[in-house]
Parts: sequence; structure tokens; C-alpha cells
Amino acid sequence: MRFLLLCLISWWAVSAAMAASDDAAAPSAEVQLLLKLQGAAHELDYAGIYTYQQGATVTSSRIVHKVDGTGERERVEVLDGAPSEIVRHNENIRRLLPDRKLVVVEDRRGDRFPSLLLGDAEHVVKYYQPIVLNDDERVAGRACRRVFLKPKDPHRYGYMLCVDAKEDLLLKVQTVTANRDVIDQVLFVSLALGEQTADDDVSESWDTTHWEVHEVPLVAVNVQKQGWRIPKPPGFTIMTQVSRPIRAKDQVNHLVLSDGLAAISVFIEPFNARRHAVSSQGGVHKGPMNVFRRRIGDFWLTVLGQVPADTLRDIAEHIEYVPR
Repeated sequence: MRFLLLCLISWWAVSAAMAASDDAAAPSAEVQLLLKLQGAAHELDYAGIYTYQQGATVTSSRIVHKVDGTGERERVEVLDGAPSEIVRHNENIRRLLPDRKLVVVEDRRGDRFPSLLLGDAEHVVKYYQPIVLNDDERVAGRACRRVFLKPKDPHRYGYMLCVDAKEDLLLKVQTVTANRDVIDQVLFVSLALGEQTADDDVSESWDTTHWEVHEVPLVAVNVQKQGWRIPKPPGFTIMTQVSRPIRAKDQVNHLVLSDGLAAISVFIEPFNARRHAVSSQGGVHKGPMNVFRRRIGDFWLTVLGQVPADTLRDIAEHIEYVPR
């Protein structure tokens, strides 16, 4: 009996520990919400037209996204201005510029709308509070749930989302200030899902056989080892550090910080008196983007991001260069 009792106690203890471990591993409701809408953007077949609006500026794009045995395939056709198209196969991107008979090839994340997250959902909810609102909406003829990603500090903007009630696909996202004033927004104006997209093609619209192909050469760098001290706002971490060409003989170091939603870019290049006017130092506001330029010694810095002006200014003004 004593042996059986010990076995029972041991079984209960192990079961309780496993249940506690499962509970600890289970993502919170807020994280699950973000994971669902991110998963829908990458796992569903859909086609439609979405618009980007910032102030009086409105641009439209047609998107076709499909998933097959090779992964994700996507074609985004810009409908305004000079014709152009972005064709993506997983992480490989080809940008087609027919007026120049040019294809630009680069590898990078597929984080365009209707995808949302740039980082880990668990990290995002540490700095944003997802609040499901009761006033549902319709976008592109589809019912959607409104979710407010409320920033937990003044270092970042908020985001107002509208998520498809059935498929969890992001239908609309607005960047908003602390007063919930809309800075910019992206939303579908027409949308087809699943079998409705059977006739939509993800292949390139032009025959690029004889076009020039330019691969963007990116070289990994470490600006900290070069002597740069770049402060990071709370929650922002370094995503990438690369060196890329900007002109025939010039290179620029490009560092990207992100909190999982917003991104901040820091560009460092040699100062050139013909291109860089010292009088242009300081901050400017361009739509949802804030930009700050500054000269440090023999270098010219440009810091830009879709974050509040004070956040960007604090980064730019506290960057230091301590050459080894």
C-alpha cells in the first residue's frame, strides 16, 4: 500500500508539473491574437487591392499571395505612377522596373501588409497592450474586429487594427498618435480569399529574359566594433547591420532597430561637402516618418523611423563615435 501510495503521489506530482509547464508555455490571449493575424498573412491564399493613405497622398497596389509546396509566392503590382512590380518567393524578392528594363534582386523579410510583425509577438506585448474593441467594422465588404495596440510608453506610436472576423487576416492598420490621431493607414478595398483566387497569377507580368539584373550586395558589419555608440529606446533591439552601396564608389552602413512593430534606421556614410549641407542638420517630419540628420566628425548620419519625433531626436543626439 505504501508503495502504491508513493506511486500515486509521484504520478500526481509529475502530472501537476507537466500541466504547470504546459500552462507556462501556452501563449497569452494577446500573443495568440498577434500570431493568428501574422499566420493568416503568410498561410492563406488571397488577392485584392489595398491602398496606402498619408495625408492627401493615396497610392494603390494589387496583391496576389499563394502558398504551395515550395512555400510562399507573392506578386505586388503598383497601380500608380511609373509601372513596377515586386515578386516574392519566400525570402527572395525581385523588383521589376519595366521602364528601365531592370530587375533588382535582394533577400529580406516578407513583412509587407497584410503582414504586421517584424519581431517576436511575446516581445511586442511587453511594449504594446492589445485591446479588443467592441465596435466592429467592415472593410472591403468583410466584417472585422477592431484591435488597438496601445503603446505602454511615449517612445512609440499606437496601431489601430481591423482583423477579419473569420480568417484572422489583417484588413486595415492605422498608425496613430497618443491622441489617436491617424498618421497613415493601409487597408484593403477589395479582397478575395481561398478558392476565389484560383485564376490569379503570382508570376511576373513581363518577360525579363533580356533585362539587366542587379543584385544588391549586402555585407554584414558591426558598427559597435567600428566605434559607434548608438542608444536604443526601451524595447528596441538590433535587427540587421549591413553595408550597402549608395553610389558608384560610396558605401553606407545601415543599422535597423525594431521593437517588433516599429523600425528605426540609422545610416552612416562618409561626409561629403558637395552632398551634405551642414545647414540641413536637425529634424524634419515627412509624413509618418521622422528624420534627423547630423554630422559627426568625418561622417554624416541620417536617422529615420516611424516613431515619435522625441524618440528619434533622442537617439540621433546621443549617438557617439569613439574610434578605436
